[in-house]
Amino acid sequence: MTQTNITWIEGAVVENEVHMTIVELSHASRTPEDLIMTWVSEGVLSPAGSSPEDWRFSGDSLRRAKTAAHLTHDLELNIPGVALALDLLDEIAQLRARLPRED
Repeated sequence: MTQTNITWIEGAVVENEVHMTIVELSHASRTPEDLIMTWVSEGVLSPAGSSPEDWRFSGDSLRRAKTAAHLTHDLELNIPGVALALDLLDEIAQLRARLPRED
């Protein structure tokens, strides 16, 4: 008798056209607002708007915030390390997108 293992993956699709406030991004990414403000000042996140009250974050910002949170908590990276890691992950994704597909 063979045993089958099933793995469930939970996720949410958020369109880039979604615009979240810092409070909404904080809740969605389970990250304190002050850490999000630090990420903005370090260039990890780039919201539209001139002040925290006016900031609007896209769906891509949510993805980056969740990844940044994992890097911060799981790998204990500091803010500049998180910024560098995210830039490198983005570069890897861009390079992979340029590779020819073999189907």
